[in-house]
Amino acid sequence: MTREYSSTSVETTLNSGINTTATTMVLPSIAAATALLGGVTLAPGNVDIFTVAIDVDTINEEIVYVTGVSGDTLTISRGQAGTGNPGVSGIAHTAGATIKHVLTSSDLIYFNTAIQPDTLTAKGDIYAASASATVGRVAVGTNGQVLTADSSQTRGLAWTTPSTTPRIGQVVTATSTTSTTTSSAGSFVDITGLSVTITPTSATSKILVMATCQFGTNQGTTSYSVGQTKLLRDATSLHTALLGSYFSGGTPPQYLVNYITPSIQWVDSPATTSATTYKLQMNMIFSGVNLTANGSSNAQITAMEILV
Repeated sequence: MTREYSSTSVETTLNSGINTTATTMVLPSIAAATALLGGVTLAPGNVDIFTVAIDVDTINEEIVYVTGVSGDTLTISRGQAGTGNPGVSGIAHTAGATIKHVLTSSDLIYFNTAIQPDTLTAKGDIYAASASATVGRVAVGTNGQVLTADSSQTRGLAWTTPSTTPRIGQVVTATSTTSTTTSSAGSFVDITGLSVTITPTSATSKILVMATCQFGTNQGTTSYSVGQTKLLRDATSLHTALLGSYFSGGTPPQYLVNYITPSIQWVDSPATTSATTYKLQMNMIFSGVNLTANGSSNAQITAMEILV
C-alpha cells in the first residue's frame, strides 16, 4: 500500500465509540471525513493508506491506517506503529475521542531510507517512476530474466527473457598506416598499430578476431627467405601462419619479391570478463632479408564479441 499525506488535514472526533476489533469508525459528518483527509483521495481496493491517531496524547492513543472512505465511514486497520495489537486489534475508544492525522516512526523510517516496505511485497520488487514525482512498484521477474527499458510499460521497465540466439555484443577496431620492419630471424616483433583491447560482457562469449595486413621483403642476396605472422591473445599465441618467400637467381640474377595480404580470422573463447588484448606479430625465419608489414597499404584488426 502507498502512504498518503496531507498538510491541510483537520482534526475531528469519533461520532460513536468503537471496540478493540472494529474495522470501521464513523465521523460526525461527510465533511468531517473530507477535512480529516485534507483533500487526499484514497484509491479503491485497499491500495492507499492514510495514518491517523485516535485519543491523541492520551494513555489510550492508538495509531490506525485509514484504507477506505465511504461517506462519513472510514475503513481502518487497527493497532499500527506499536499500539494495541498491530494489524489485529486496538484499543477501545468512546464517542468524542479526538482523531488527528499524524506522522509516525514508520513514516520517518520511510523518509530516511526512501523505501515504503509495505508496498514491496516480494523479494526483488523495485520502485520506478511512471511520471514526474510518481513512483510505484515493479514486480520482480522470473529466474533468468533481465530488466529492460520499455516505453510501452506504465513505469517504463519490463522483465524479459534474454535471447539464446548468438548475436554481436560489441565491435572494437584498430587501423594502422604505419609500417613495421624486422630482419631479426626467429624473433617475433609487434606490428605497429595492430592491437585491440576488448572487455567481454560474458565469460561465455566468443571473440571473432579478423585482421588484414600486407607483407613484403626487400631484394637482398639471400636465395630463400620465409616470414611468419602470429595472432596473440595477451601473451597466448593463438595462430601462426607462413607469409611466403623471396628468391633470387639466374644469369644475370633475377629477383622475385613476394607481397602478400593474408586475411586472418580466428574464433577465440577467452572465458573472461576482463579486458583482453589481441595483436599481430611477425618475424623472419631466415636472416639477411627485411620483412615489412603495412609498407604500402593500410592494415586493420577487429575484435567482435559474439554473445552465446
